Amino acid sequence: MSFIVKRLAHIQLAAPKGSEEAARGFFKGILGFDEIEKPEELRKKGGVWFGFGNYEVHIGIEEPFSPAKKAHPAFEVENIEDLKLHLIKNGVKIIEDKNLPGAIRFYTSDPFGNRMEFLEWIKE
Repeated sequence: MSFIVKRLAHIQLAAPKGSEEAARGFFKGILGFDEIEKPEELRKKGGVWFGFGNYEVHIGIEEPFSPAKKAHPAFEVENIEDLKLHLIKNGVKIIEDKNLPGAIRFYTSDPFGNRMEFLEWIKE
């Protein structure tokens, strides 16, 4: 093949119209992601972009909106227990999952009902 897939450019999650502030509250306020300025041409479509490390999460407006209940991004974290407590303290419900050998993980939903996974590999 003459092409190479180099990296994942971003993850897009859908949200209902007018949900940008709720997205900022969750992704920026609770998770600590940085907001990325969208290009001018794309701003009129709504939504908001966030980044952490070398990764981006784009929240795009979708009408009619339906949250992703099975498909999801998975975020590897350090100090997952601290994250779990932080989310609970901020009113975010979590679902523990012990089915991945060698990892501590849980699921939650963004403010729009999209499923999200957080995991930390156990160091031995």
